[in-house]
Amino acid sequence: MDFWIILYIIDWILFIPVAGTVLYLGIFSVASLFSRDTVQDKAKTQNRFAIIIPSYKQDKVIEQAVVSILSQDYPQRLFDVVVVSDHQSEITNMRLAQYPITLLTPDFAESTKAKSLQYAILKLPEFKIYDIALILDADNIVEQDFLTKVNDAFETAATKAIQMHRISRNRDTAASRMGSIFEEINNNIFRKGHINMGISAALAGSGTAYDFTWFKTNVMKAKTAGEDKELEALLLKQGYFIDYFDNILLYGEKKRTTRKMNEQHGRWTLQQFQNLLKNIRYLPGAIIRKQYDWADKLIQWMLMPRTSMIGIMMFMSILLPFIYLTLALKWWIVSSAVLFFFALATPDYLVDEMWDRTFLRSPFVTLWGIISTKFVNKKKENN
Repeated sequence: MDFWIILYIIDWILFIPVAGTVLYLGIFSVASLFSRDTVQDKAKTQNRFAIIIPSYKQDKVIEQAVVSILSQDYPQRLFDVVVVSDHQSEITNMRLAQYPITLLTPDFAESTKAKSLQYAILKLPEFKIYDIALILDADNIVEQDFLTKVNDAFETAATKAIQMHRISRNRDTAASRMGSIFEEINNNIFRKGHINMGISAALAGSGTAYDFTWFKTNVMKAKTAGEDKELEALLLKQGYFIDYFDNILLYGEKKRTTRKMNEQHGRWTLQQFQNLLKNIRYLPGAIIRKQYDWADKLIQWMLMPRTSMIGIMMFMSILLPFIYLTLALKWWIVSSAVLFFFALATPDYLVDEMWDRTFLRSPFVTLWGIISTKFVNKKKENN
């Protein structure tokens, strides 16, 4: 008797957060199917951009990003490119120094993106006036009219921050194909789906344009590696809407191995947990004051990480039929539902001959990536 009571308790303790997460994802995946008018009016003024590119040990890709942003059809007198070259080789720095950019070479004992952004802001000349701070990653490639589109979108949005559409530029391995699929699922659920329901979009860490004055003041408050989530929290607490423009693309590299991908997801999960612990106390007040964007973000951080969710669903769906078949039925239903919602949120261009194999194998690839990551870390500790 005690065994069955314990089993039922464990079953429901695991099922409730999984089902809640699936329900949340389902609502916004369906919302992402609808389209809103993303045509921006031509901006009346051409804003001045400070484009900041933190680059930590990104020697292989940073030069491509610099060439890409310098090749804009936007007037060059109206944008300055600042590269924060953190722990990159002298050869890389020499090559970067040939371009018309501001090259900064800090030597942080412990490097974070927040430190690089703060360093860049402090080093900008006081006499220069900027309207927009645009944050890019070192592996980002943009089209020639990117800044023109961002300028138009920023005026259309009339808010303090907008997020552009990040898209993968490589799908040459199982891990990078998985990364491409889940990047677009995130874009549709946490950005497009939210915007379609009138709720602020999530920031993505790069391809974000901020009001420069707001950014200059608030980036100094960032303390962790997840600076984008800290800035997102500040925007929402202050009552600012975060807009998303699905039609403005920038391209980034996805991790090519499951080990690298899972290390990255592990960092994101830790950042999510830290943000939740730091901000959960604001949830009742956000609901009372009708700060629905801020309340939604706090609820979003309470969701179960998708890697953990998929792992739990796989484990319970396989194990429970051998113990008590009836208990497994709800797990099969919720597993089918999440696959359906993920399929809804996957854009058509990714549904090619490799999609079925990649999507259906993703739980197993993820599981193997977790195991291999643990093995490698243990091996490093032993050495």
